[in-house]
Amino acid sequence: MQERAARTRQAVLEAAADEFAERGYEGASLQRMVWRAATSIGALTFHFGNKTALAEEVSAAGHARFESCLEDLAAAPDPLRELRTLIGALARLAHEDTFVRATRRLEADRPGEVPPLTDVWLPVLRGLLDRAHDAQRLRPGVSPEDAVALLAHLAEGAMAAHGATRDSAWDAVWDSVWNVVLHGLAADRTGQADQMGQTGQTGQAGRTDAPDATESTTSMDLTTSTDLTECGAEPA
Repeated sequence: MQERAARTRQAVLEAAADEFAERGYEGASLQRMVWRAATSIGALTFHFGNKTALAEEVSAAGHARFESCLEDLAAAPDPLRELRTLIGALARLAHEDTFVRATRRLEADRPGEVPPLTDVWLPVLRGLLDRAHDAQRLRPGVSPEDAVALLAHLAEGAMAAHGATRDSAWDAVWDSVWNVVLHGLAADRTGQADQMGQTGQTGQAGRTDAPDATESTTSMDLTTSTDLTECGAEPA
């Protein structure tokens, strides 16, 4: 009996996530939820009480999935590479995970009543930028605070765009956008070979040649990390 009740509860929760993701809080219908879950209004109210309680449960599940995804992302020696992986993972979840889509919709519909997902991912983004600053990976004059503001907007835009569509064309645009952003953020490693563990080559004129900013900071970031497929997201 307890196992059956647990299955019913999970079915209702998944149906509610679908409803909230598609129609928002006001548009979501309890009747459609029980139809999707193949159960009754009585079962729904027994487990959750009302639509507000359901919204809170769905939001909590969306936050938990975000947290699980971020914990599972593999660390990279270069924090700028991790930043790209992080934002790509956020965008993928916003497209593939129903609970994350529902949570984002509930955030927009009920500001102040649903904890924002930025509580989960923004501290991670800020920490990576602090690491990049400490490692002298940010271009001189770019403060971590300014970079946080820029990349937070980029992440929100990527989640919104990725939530609307998902195809190879989007991936190509994302690669191009990231390269432009990285070119503006990353320090030119010329003259920093010793600090970054790279060895320059002496040219014919006796000068030391080092990779330019584009070569040294973008070539390793063009491929989307395979870790993004292991963030607990549902199939599209």
